[in-house]
Amino acid sequence: MGNGPARRDLLRLREDYPISVHGVGLSLGSAGRLDARHLERLADLVDRVEPAAVSEHLSWSVAGGAYLNHLLPLPLTQETLAVVTSHVDQIQRRLRRRLLVENPSSYLRFTDSTMSEARFLAELVRRTGCGLLCDVNNVYVSAHNVGFDAVAYLDELPASAVGEVHLAGHAINDADGRRVLIDDHGGQVAEAVWALFAHVIARFGPVPTLIEWDTNVPALDVLLHEATRAQAALDRAGALDRAAGGAHADAA
Repeated sequence: MGNGPARRDLLRLREDYPISVHGVGLSLGSAGRLDARHLERLADLVDRVEPAAVSEHLSWSVAGGAYLNHLLPLPLTQETLAVVTSHVDQIQRRLRRRLLVENPSSYLRFTDSTMSEARFLAELVRRTGCGLLCDVNNVYVSAHNVGFDAVAYLDELPASAVGEVHLAGHAINDADGRRVLIDDHGGQVAEAVWALFAHVIARFGPVPTLIEWDTNVPALDVLLHEATRAQAALDRAGALDRAAGGAHADAA
């Protein structure tokens, strides 16, 4: 978010391609105030880039002015919902646009939670008018780790709110004999996640989709194969949508 080479490269790319700005530091779930300086720097970037979408995670990462380099989970309660609602409202007013909120990967559940994550997100959409970024890999990982039905989760989300979709690979870890999935963005999209993606685009339409691959980055042809597979699924969904009368918007 500074004025160095990275921003210049982004502005050059933006001349030819639509850009999606994906945040990791707003800390929607922090109990205190949002970092005003961080929000202003983001607003400046958004004004310059004019992205197709701006997103952030349903998580917290700041406490007492200290940034914790993790997207930490939230208890899903009415109190938390009030905090996140207030922060999303503030962000959308400052950015003058809709914010997409991403479902995180989960490795535990709070005993104090009073609602499901899907219900929490649906209520956040209702209260703020925000959109959703549906990370399909995160849904699959969380469903396995904390025990819920991934398809039922997706069916509880408001379809009209989903403005972007993410796909990624995950790692399989052994935690004292228990199989735990880790959202590491370090490999190919699993077949089970591709199957879930098919349900996603059947329900939400051909939504703009990003494949995240951040570690162990392979040869370009491997990345292009993953992208081609996703695009083929989106194209099929778009063709079906047009045949059915265009119930969903085409992907950008």
